[in-house]
Amino acid sequence: MPCDEANHVCDKSQYKEASLLEKIKLNLHLIYCKACRGYSKNNAKLTKRIEAAELECLDPKCKEDMKKDLEKALKEQLH
Repeated sequence: MPCDEANHVCDKSQYKEASLLEKIKLNLHLIYCKACRGYSKNNAKLTKRIEAAELECLDPKCKEDMKKDLEKALKEQLH
């Protein structure tokens, strides 16, 4: 398995989207590839931190209001 494919499978695995065969191939690749082990470790850290942050997204109306305000401010700045 090439490193770029291993990184892709690593990403899929983090989100529970990798098949059993992909996971097996990834684990075999990680045995001998230090760079991909590092990528996998950093990916796991990032996922844990994002989950721990308990981020909340803006609701669609708020986003639309912000977009309109920004567009209005840009128009005023240009004139």
